[in-house]
Amino acid sequence: MTERLPRRLIIRSALVPVVVLLLGLVAPTVAPAAPEGQLTWAVHVSLAPTWFDPAETTGIITPFMFLYALHDALAKPMPGNPMAPSLAESWSVSPDGFGYDFVLRQGVKFHNGDPLTAEDVKFSIERYRGAASGPFKARIASVDVLDPHRVRIRFKQPWPDFMTFYGTMATGAGWIVPKKYVERVGDDGFKKAPVGAGPYKFVSFTPGVELVLEANEQYWRKTPSVKRLVFKSIPDESTRLAMLKRGEADIAYSIRGALAEELRRTPGLTLKPNYPPGTFWLVFPEQWTDARSPWADKRVRLAANYAIDRPAINRAETLGFSRITGSMIPHTFEFYWPAPLPFYDPQKARRLLAEAGYPNGFDAGDYYCDASYANLGEAVVNYLQPVGIRAQLRPLERAAFILQNSQKKLKNIIQTASGAFGNAATRLDAFVAAGGTFTYGSYPDIDGLISEQASEMDAKRREAGLHRIQQLIHDKAMVAPIWELAFINGHGPRVAESGLTLITSHAYSSPYEDLKLKTR
Repeated sequence: MTERLPRRLIIRSALVPVVVLLLGLVAPTVAPAAPEGQLTWAVHVSLAPTWFDPAETTGIITPFMFLYALHDALAKPMPGNPMAPSLAESWSVSPDGFGYDFVLRQGVKFHNGDPLTAEDVKFSIERYRGAASGPFKARIASVDVLDPHRVRIRFKQPWPDFMTFYGTMATGAGWIVPKKYVERVGDDGFKKAPVGAGPYKFVSFTPGVELVLEANEQYWRKTPSVKRLVFKSIPDESTRLAMLKRGEADIAYSIRGALAEELRRTPGLTLKPNYPPGTFWLVFPEQWTDARSPWADKRVRLAANYAIDRPAINRAETLGFSRITGSMIPHTFEFYWPAPLPFYDPQKARRLLAEAGYPNGFDAGDYYCDASYANLGEAVVNYLQPVGIRAQLRPLERAAFILQNSQKKLKNIIQTASGAFGNAATRLDAFVAAGGTFTYGSYPDIDGLISEQASEMDAKRREAGLHRIQQLIHDKAMVAPIWELAFINGHGPRVAESGLTLITSHAYSSPYEDLKLKTR
């Protein structure tokens, strides 16, 4: 039997769809604004396609200039969160410390339309060959796909630093690429036309010169505000500043010395110092490879330390913004040990050289450096010369410098640096531990301590071991620390949000989807 409704309810029920329809006409759903405009960077290094592939990320910060645009990670540093959930909504560690489970964000697609799945995560981890790939391969027992949106990573033994390696810019291991696409086009094809899950899509690349990207309007986090990003390689610093002043570039990286002063004084331009975990230091590889080399004598390495007037270089090159340090480990890193600060004493440097058998100094050969920091190299060479260490500056384009350094082809004196994220252990893994990406040689006592701390779950004992390693590096005068770099950039008047300094300690503009142009 059908129950009859009162007439007034029938009338009200009939009116509901009409009212809803009218409200929809009056107050339509507000769609996100379409991306508009273009931002152009004057970049201080040559643009290398190897930086478009997360699998080849070395232990430096440069690749993340592009990874933050083209790709995305399970977790990554973001504004206000040094390890923000991204492609992974959440993760958990097993009670025994032997593994992690990741729950993937659903509905995410790569730029070519392929859905992101746990298979892509497994593929990306197993394909990774960049910084710290050795520890990954040695420590990971398995990568298991539990279902399309869950993946489990199991270790052979507890690994307290896993998320420091995987969820920060210490490595590129946590950045995910599309399995099917990479397998179809191959590694070389992927670098020529990278496909990722990031906020911007690849448009074109002129090798070494220019990269053009366009907004991915389906990016899961938000629709980018700016339609097109253009990165131009401009090695000459004065040209970068001139482009910024003429409006040919909106953001210019690495402006130093007198040019930085000019930028600061120019109306309409904004100087933006940034403080990445970017330590610079000198490496003397022949202390391990050639027992007859002057650098095999600790006194000679100490002499080089005393020869450099770091505060004077700081004032001249970075307006005094850089931080003088006695360590290759940034002071902001967990497990940092505050080594005594080096000081300028050319007389002591000469005395040490004489004691080592070089009263008239010696010809030190080539001083290798990244060409974008040849200014620092020139200043250091000019300080080494008066005490008797005669070296010739040999700047190399950044990609070539990193490649040759990782292949252990450089010698004599190497001015090296890293702005990669992490902690003391991750930095030591890349530059000090035997087999590290940039390690030319090691000492048995240091290597033993590095191995012990890697699986130490007690934080205090681990800290003590890492402090001891840093103390031994200092006592042996293995390196000559210079500074923690203040990376000085600038932007022009069209920029409402440059992205510079949004992510704590990140050197470059990011996240790109947050960048904005001023409205006219």
